[in-house]
Amino acid sequence: MTEQPSLIDYPCAFPIKVMGKSQENFIPTICAIIKCHDPDFSDASVEVRTSKKGGYLSVTCTILATSRAQLDSIYQELFNHPMVTMVL
Repeated sequence: MTEQPSLIDYPCAFPIKVMGKSQENFIPTICAIIKCHDPDFSDASVEVRTSKKGGYLSVTCTILATSRAQLDSIYQELFNHPMVTMVL
């Protein structure tokens, strides 16, 4: 099977949205995971939204994506984390 060409021109700014229950350390945990894959990631690029009733958080982290492998690794680690409900 041949790999499809990427629709993304690397490097580029790439937003990753992570959702989960509102709980202590959710945002720092997400940022720590991102920093493992993008050491230059800045917490200043994080946008946080709280659900209407306050039970969930949506955290958007904009990273400098350098490859598909990097993005795949980030998505997989976030998806596997027990605090994370959804990754977009």
